[in-house]
Amino acid sequence: MTFRNPLRGTRSAAALATVAALTAACSSGASSAPEVKPGGRSFTVAAAGDVLIHPELVDQATKDAKETGKGEAGLDFGPLLAGVKPVISKADLAICHMETPVGKPKGPFEGAPEFLVPPQVLTTLKDVGYDTCSTASNHTYDHGLAGVRRTVNTMEKAGLGHSGSSRTPEEAEQISIRDVNGVKVAHLSYSRESFLKPEPEKEKWAVNRIDTDRIRDAEARARKKGAEVVILSVHWGRENYNEPSVSQLQLADRLTAETGIDLVIGHHSHVVQPIQKVNGTWVAYSLGNQVARHSSPTGLTEEGAIGWFEFRETTGGWDVSARYAPTLVDIPAEVEDGEEPPKGAALDHRVVDVRQVLEEPGDLSEERLARYRLAADRTRGFLYNRGAPGGDGLKELALERD
Repeated sequence: MTFRNPLRGTRSAAALATVAALTAACSSGASSAPEVKPGGRSFTVAAAGDVLIHPELVDQATKDAKETGKGEAGLDFGPLLAGVKPVISKADLAICHMETPVGKPKGPFEGAPEFLVPPQVLTTLKDVGYDTCSTASNHTYDHGLAGVRRTVNTMEKAGLGHSGSSRTPEEAEQISIRDVNGVKVAHLSYSRESFLKPEPEKEKWAVNRIDTDRIRDAEARARKKGAEVVILSVHWGRENYNEPSVSQLQLADRLTAETGIDLVIGHHSHVVQPIQKVNGTWVAYSLGNQVARHSSPTGLTEEGAIGWFEFRETTGGWDVSARYAPTLVDIPAEVEDGEEPPKGAALDHRVVDVRQVLEEPGDLSEERLARYRLAADRTRGFLYNRGAPGGDGLKELALERD
C-alpha cells in the first residue's frame, strides 16, 4: 500500500510515532493473506486498453482482407489483433474498451477528431475472446445519438455485451450483469465529459458521465439486482501522461473508500499508467492502447498492457490478485513508393504479445527484439510507478500459451 504523507515542515515525535504505527499496521495486514473459502468460487478477468481504429488501421484491414480472403466488405481486422487472442481467450471474463462509434460496413469512415470506424472490428473483438466492452468515452457521442444506437446495436449483433452508453432513457437505468463461473458480475462504465461534442441536455442519459454519487447509486442498484462483484471502467485523466493526474488520484481514493466496487479499470491517456491498490482495491489508472495508430506515434502510444485479475472467494468476500501482460502495436516503416522497407523492419500493423515474442523470437531482427525489450521494461516501470516495493503484489502474467 502506498502512503501519502500529510505532514508538512517539522514533524513531532507523536506524529512520527503515529506514522510508524500506521506503517506497521499496514505491513501486518499485507502479510496475512485472506482465508480462501473451502470450495469457494473463482474467476479471472482480462481487461485491455483503448480500441481506437485510426485510418491507417482501416488501410491495414483492407490489405489483410485481400490476402486472407476473409472479412466483411473487404475489411479483415483478424490479423491485426490475432497476437493477443491466446491471452484474452483464456480469461473467464474479458473486457475491452470500445472508445468510438461505428459506422456502416462499407463506410464512410472517419478518424480524429470525430471518429466513425468500421463495425467489422467488433466481430474481430468477439473472435479474439472479448465478452463485453465499456463504451463511455469522450468520443462516444461523436456522431450523436444515431452513432450511439448504431454502435450498441452492432455490438449486440456481434455477441458483445456493453456498458456506458444507451439507446433509450430506460436502457440507461439498466445494469450489465453477467454470470461468470457461477458469480454474478456487474460491469459499470463512466467517462469524463466531451468538450468537442457534448450531448445536448435532453440526451444526457445517452452516455454515462463521471459523477461519484451516480456511480455509488449504480453500484447499489447492481448489488440489489444480485451482483456479487462490481467492476468499474472509467475514462479519465490526461492524454499522453504516464502519471495519473491529481483528479484521477482523488477520484480513485473516493471511489474505493466510499463504495464497494471491487476493481477499477482506467482508460483515456493512450499510454500506460500505474496499477496499484487504493484502500485495498486494485486500480489500473490506464492500460494504454490495445490497438491504435496515432498520426504521430510516440512509442509510448504503441505500448499497452492487458490487466489480468483473479478473484477468489474468501470467508469475508473476495481476494483479488493482479497480473499484467505487456503489448505493443507494431508499426511498419514508412517508405516512398517503389522503395523497399529496411531489412528486418515490421511490414504490417500488428498487436503483439511482447512476452510471447521475446520467448519465441524466431528470426526477428535484433532491432525489433530491442524494441520489444524496451516495451517490456518501460511498461513494467510505469505500472509499478506508484506501488509499494513488490508492486502491491502485481506481477507479470505467466500463462501456458497454445
